[in-house]
Amino acid sequence: MKREAADAAMQPLRLKLDPGSKATGIAVVNDATGEAVFAGEVRHRGEQVKAKLSACRALRGARRNRKTRHRALRFLNRRREDGRLPPSPESRIANVVTWVNRMRRYCPLEAISMELIKLDLQKMESPEIQGVECQQGTLFGYEAKEYLLEKFSRQCACCRGESGDSILEVEHVMPRKPRLGPAGTDRVSNLVVACRACNESKGNLQPGEWLECLQASTELLYRTRTKNVPQVLQQLKQPLKDAAAVNATRWALYERLKGLGLPLEAGSGGRTKYNRKKLDLPKAHWIDAVCVGAGTPEQINIDKAVVLEIDAVGHGKRQRCGTDRHGFPIRHAPRSKTYLRCRTGDLARAVFPKGKYAGTHAGRIAVRHRPSFKLNGFGVHPKYLRLLEKADGYEYAQKGGSGVSSPRLKAEASDAA
Repeated sequence: MKREAADAAMQPLRLKLDPGSKATGIAVVNDATGEAVFAGEVRHRGEQVKAKLSACRALRGARRNRKTRHRALRFLNRRREDGRLPPSPESRIANVVTWVNRMRRYCPLEAISMELIKLDLQKMESPEIQGVECQQGTLFGYEAKEYLLEKFSRQCACCRGESGDSILEVEHVMPRKPRLGPAGTDRVSNLVVACRACNESKGNLQPGEWLECLQASTELLYRTRTKNVPQVLQQLKQPLKDAAAVNATRWALYERLKGLGLPLEAGSGGRTKYNRKKLDLPKAHWIDAVCVGAGTPEQINIDKAVVLEIDAVGHGKRQRCGTDRHGFPIRHAPRSKTYLRCRTGDLARAVFPKGKYAGTHAGRIAVRHRPSFKLNGFGVHPKYLRLLEKADGYEYAQKGGSGVSSPRLKAEASDAA
């Protein structure tokens, strides 16, 4: 640790990203050995940002309607830069870029791989558009099924998993070769995921015919499907909120990563799933990150990976005036966020020599502008606190050892033994 190693050869490390709406998988993989050096999942706070902005907008609107003191409307006097994103998607991108820069400080990264290309519904519904051939190769079917699994929450759309069958198949709502009525197409708006029991029960019946058969049945499971099928028909053309958030940020994230100067590889969601299935790995955000891109090694070793759970909690709020539900001021926060060199969110340890809370306590503190901070639900004087870590906008936890390995790698290891 104190001397420089002579002629040290650094092995190439690659940072892999699987961006998502609620969480982003991060992994650092050794391209030479296939070992996952680091794994983590960053949970975003985009929904919280949007909820708080909506609450502020509602509060200002209520004050305008009552003709009380308010901030004037701003529309034409706003100047927005090209490529500006709303605060909610911007927070997701900022979280990812922050951790990419941290990994660059900690690891000798030589390249970055990120999942960029998502399912393009326009290409699937209008095959004459150029570029559709990319979905007709080895990855054909992975893009569409991944979209359907995400849309129907990885459950059978008909029985919601009550049949006990975990194998999900792609099912045509309007059958391709019906006994009666019009034939369906292969468009995504005509596809759902269903378990084998529901798939075989429906067969080549139209949705209305199948509902009549289910209503005539006396079994409880079939009655459950009767309630779910109308919901499926309504859900077919509903947009995916999370998928829309990812699609709105993926190119902006790609451009910012490209500006870092490292070689950047872009992969598709179908390629990620293809690699994961090929390596016999389970579904998880960080495992998806390990499998991103065409340059994924033939063998991946994730046995030693300790997954770091990272929750984005923000850096506090800028609001200095608290209001009641009617919008009238009831309290004012000091301009400074620190007090006695501490701020809310710092990790600290308190040692009480005696009294009701005698012992050692550790956790995040909540700062009040008087010598009485909150730690684990009770008040603590700052003289008992020892600061362990400054708040950086994130909270951390470890899942421990991954406990996950590829069955194929286990078989090879047993054969070698």
